[in-house]
Amino acid sequence: MNLRRDVFQAIADPTRRAILLLVASQSMTAGAIASNFDTARPTVSKHLQILTECELLEQEQNGREIYYHFNAKKMKEVADFIEPFRKMWDDRFNKLEAVMKKYKTKK
Repeated sequence: MNLRRDVFQAIADPTRRAILLLVASQSMTAGAIASNFDTARPTVSKHLQILTECELLEQEQNGREIYYHFNAKKMKEVADFIEPFRKMWDDRFNKLEAVMKKYKTKK
């Protein structure tokens, strides 16, 4: 049974975020990705599997090699979900900054 992975659990892991940053600039094989980490290749393969299952990475067979590609469309869905929260926090920080400036000028 293939369980669908949660994209937010996938990007919560720092190694998987690092893999996404690597693959965002160019497609890479599992071996090329693994060479950037001080962990065993099977560990990196597990991370790749998780990222592929939640569709943040896509695989492409090229001869004997499998290349991993960054799925910008899926990442945009994540960014679109987070955007209202970012705006809310920006508004709160701007209000706090205004209060702090007002307090500072009264002193």
